[in-house]
Amino acid sequence: MKTFRILTGAVTVLTLTTSLAVSNPASAGDRLSPGAAAALGVVGGLAIGGAIASSQRPVYAAPAPVYVAPPPEPVYVERAPEPVYVAPRRVVVEEEEHCWVERSREWVPGWGWQSPRHRVRR
Repeated sequence: MKTFRILTGAVTVLTLTTSLAVSNPASAGDRLSPGAAAALGVVGGLAIGGAIASSQRPVYAAPAPVYVAPPPEPVYVERAPEPVYVAPRRVVVEEEEHCWVERSREWVPGWGWQSPRHRVRR
């Protein structure tokens, strides 16, 4: 890339120089006209400046900050519950149970009378 720039500049200068030299009138002889000399100086200065500029390393500013993505959040996997041993039900064949509810009145200090229910089994 760098050599391509230098060669391009050199070819451009050479082309302009030859075109100016050919366009001079024969009566001028070895001298160039003032306009041609000025144009040749400008083109030569641009070519030399371009060659110098392309040969130096470019100057960079401070490097851009690098942002690192935060680590992914942890993933919690719910495990299946562990098997629990349940003893089989015992079947007891007995007489039929009788169950009923009895009510009674009780005095509760600071509150008053209450009528709680009690389950009775036989």
